[in-house]
Amino acid sequence: MIKKVNSYFVSPENDFQDIALMFNNAEKCQIDQLLWSNSGYFPGVEFNIAYTTDAILLKYFVKEKYAVARHTEVNDLVYKDSCVEFFLSFNNGRSYYNLEFNCIGTPYCAYGMDRHNRVELPVDVVKQIVLLNDIKKVEKQDYTEWEIALLIPFKVFVHDHITSLKGCECKANFYKCGEETPEPHYLSWNNIINSEPDFHLPQFFGTINFV
Repeated sequence: MIKKVNSYFVSPENDFQDIALMFNNAEKCQIDQLLWSNSGYFPGVEFNIAYTTDAILLKYFVKEKYAVARHTEVNDLVYKDSCVEFFLSFNNGRSYYNLEFNCIGTPYCAYGMDRHNRVELPVDVVKQIVLLNDIKKVEKQDYTEWEIALLIPFKVFVHDHITSLKGCECKANFYKCGEETPEPHYLSWNNIINSEPDFHLPQFFGTINFV
């Protein structure tokens, strides 16, 4: 089943910090397809998404036992840490961007047709992404809560000429992973049917309607 989500418009005059707080009370989508695991470990992950005249706004809400962040440089391999990811295609999945962020906000961004033909986005382009993150240990419950809010300017999508998203339909998937955490895990928003871990399967992307 291909999921759909509507991304709603937010006035660009709003302060990004205010928007990030607004997301806390907005409707959230679940990243709840637990893939390639039978350990029983199941982090709780939600997100919501909006857009302005020149950027995509995205916020993740994570509850997990371990929040690991070893990678600190732009385009480090953050999928090995406690990581959330956003894969987005503007051409029906023929090629797509993968935007990945660990729990302290270190980004990895690339573009291509499949997992074997990725081109990393230039560091100066990636650094145009604005983010706010917050991590807190919930001692009595023995888990960590973390959030990351992202403002992704259209100009980050350097392989496309995006001037507006109003009325557009795009293909996408949203993920949570942690390949080298104490409890390795992979979760997706739209389900993936594959025998081994692989987020780079655009045939399983869902749909975003920018309304």
